[in-house]
Amino acid sequence: MGADSPSTKKGGIPRVELPADARLDTLAVREGLPATPWGENSEALFLTSSFVHPDAATAARRFANEEEAFVYSRFSNPTVMMMERRLAALEGTEACIATSSGMSAIMLLVMGLLKSGDHVVCSRSVFGSTIKLLQGEFGKFGVQTTFVSQTDLTEWKDALRPNTRLLFAETPTNPLTEVCDVAALAEIAHGHGALLAVDNCFASPALQQPAKMGADFIIHSGTKYLDGQGRVIAGAICASTRFVDEVFTPVMRSVGMSLSPFNAWVVLKGMETLSVRMKAQTASAATLAAWLEAHPAIERVFYPGLKSHPQHELAMRQQGGQGGAVVSFIVRSDAERPDDRGRSAAFHVIDQTTICSITANLGDTKTTITHPASTSHGRLTEAQRQAAGITQGLIRVAVGLEDIEDIRADLARGLNSL
Repeated sequence: MGADSPSTKKGGIPRVELPADARLDTLAVREGLPATPWGENSEALFLTSSFVHPDAATAARRFANEEEAFVYSRFSNPTVMMMERRLAALEGTEACIATSSGMSAIMLLVMGLLKSGDHVVCSRSVFGSTIKLLQGEFGKFGVQTTFVSQTDLTEWKDALRPNTRLLFAETPTNPLTEVCDVAALAEIAHGHGALLAVDNCFASPALQQPAKMGADFIIHSGTKYLDGQGRVIAGAICASTRFVDEVFTPVMRSVGMSLSPFNAWVVLKGMETLSVRMKAQTASAATLAAWLEAHPAIERVFYPGLKSHPQHELAMRQQGGQGGAVVSFIVRSDAERPDDRGRSAAFHVIDQTTICSITANLGDTKTTITHPASTSHGRLTEAQRQAAGITQGLIRVAVGLEDIEDIRADLARGLNSL
């Protein structure tokens, strides 16, 4: 079940009483479900697979979806609903459905919306696993995908076909932080009778709310900034009540890419500090990006907060004037081997760090560093990586909450010794 407006079904699950004009930071702490009769202040964790009904007739109504109630934790659980309601409130959508991971959220999106013969237009700069899922896995079942430039609206328009049902974008992208014009893509999609999905993982609702720009679906890997401490895997789709209740929940009920109540509880609590974390991490990332851009060992820095970023002005409009917490850069390389293309220099910088965590995850309070070409985009062919701009000399840093001077010194050790 997703967060939604007052139910028209019998019964109904109560809502937290909050002012209609409650602001984002208040919603991040307070939205969810009312406390149980025990009066707990921290949200309750419901570790149960099923729920008991007062009689057989009531059970029948609930299983038939005629009466709103918790039935079975594969598709309805109080802790999961609290997380869904809170995320929907932050994104400004009517509803949300939680999933077991960010990738399962994309899988649920495609399974719910599309059939064999339908066509998707997708940015070629999206996360590597998204490319593999759309092109490889769903391609086997007859869903066609055309990959286009993240930033060239003409390519998006030219890629439309009579059977195009969905446009899929990620902004900023992983790892090159390319920014797309969400409102313009929404206009293109809706003008063609299609729908727009936006992966909001990098920015989070603390920086931008794509639904307010016209996006129909907002995709999340709750593993990243929503959790914020690298503890659990989680995902979600934020959308209208109609799509959540009539399109996605039936698929979830059958397929079961369910988010566990414990993981939902962790993400729920993580969202309470989302805004303050993002502000602090974004400020540190901006400092780091400016320093990297001036370093002689750096060929190029990718960060929306820099004026040198091709979509800087658009990013500042869409992201509330903030660049986010992820910085990517290409190290200069004098490698003599033509097959190296900067890989050894990138590995050298990464291996010289002692504070940064060498891991492909991001959104953690701990700063992470990775080589995208061999990790997050390692399953792509070299041609696919080149098309997406993922070079062997590229390094991605997701800035955490350590003192930024320590992180700068950590990177300087490798950069200064190239």
